[in-house]
Order: sequence, then structure tokens, then C-alpha cells
Amino acid sequence: MIEQILTEINGKMQKAVDALTRDLAAIRTGRASPALVEHIKADYHGVLTPINQIASITIPEAKMILIQPWDRSSIRSIEKAILTSDLGLNPTSDSNVVRIPIPPLTEERRKELTRVVHKRLEEARIALRNLRREGIERLRQAEKNKEISQDQYTRASEQLQKLTDNFIDKVNDIGQAKETEIMEV
Repeated sequence: MIEQILTEINGKMQKAVDALTRDLAAIRTGRASPALVEHIKADYHGVLTPINQIASITIPEAKMILIQPWDRSSIRSIEKAILTSDLGLNPTSDSNVVRIPIPPLTEERRKELTRVVHKRLEEARIALRNLRREGIERLRQAEKNKEISQDQYTRASEQLQKLTDNFIDKVNDIGQAKETEIMEV
């Protein structure tokens, strides 16, 4: 019973950390990366679709993203979606591809991105604490139903707290690495 609850909470916490990692990959640094634009949703025949599902995204050089739609009629909607995103990128297009030059980050923009990273990190920590609370509630319910003893509940709660602390440390490490990457000139 206890192992099942801890394993389930561990899996959910891992998913929360993985989601944070994907989320932070979309925050741009001074280098081009497909992760910057692949999840931006463009209007494709009336349906909002992630760009990576309607086009190929390549990096021909360090400061350029090249998007080649499989359907040329979607070029305008891809361009519009990138312009309206909060990335601050200015795409240009010809009849076949969308080119996105990655401008160098200003000091002000670096600080703004750092604040965004801190906000996402705090959201991840809150999600982890909510999962810990969920686990403790389930353990408390099991104790109330006489499925586990009070000693087992106490030990399991301590294990759950250690698990939560480990994941929060992972979140902090991921955030520190991303902050270093953003502040790198």
C-alpha cells in the first residue's frame, strides 16, 4: 500500500520535473533551438496546431531557425503565430520557408527572461508540494481505514518528504543551469 502510493507520487513528480524541463527549453537564450518554436500553435485549416506537426524545423546556423511547412498555404499562419508569441522574434518568409533570425539578447531582456524562469521554477515547486500533500492525504486515509499503522504512516510521510526534497533540489539545479545559460553572453 505504502510503496504503491510512494511510487505513484514519485512518477507524478518526475513528470512535473520533465514538464518544467520542456517548458524551460522554450525560453530562448542567445542560440537558436527548435524547442523555441516547435510548440507554438499556428492556425492550420481552422485548427490550432503545434508548428512541429505542420512543418520541419531546422537550424542552418547558430543564430537562425528555418521552418519549412509541408503545406505552403500555412506559411502566413506560422509567421503570424510566431509574431504573436511572447518570444520577441521577427520571422521573414519567402514562398517556401520561414526564416527566424535570433537577435542577441540585451541585458534587460536577459533579466526579464530570468524572472520568467524564476516564476516557472516556483510553479514547479508548488506542483511538487501539492503532490506531496496528495500523498500525505492518501497515507492519512489509509491510516484512518486501518490499512497501515501510525508508525508506518510516520515513516512513509518522512520518505515522502525526502522524495519531495530531492525533486525540489532537481528543480533548483535545472533553474540554476538555465539562469546561467541565459546570462551567458
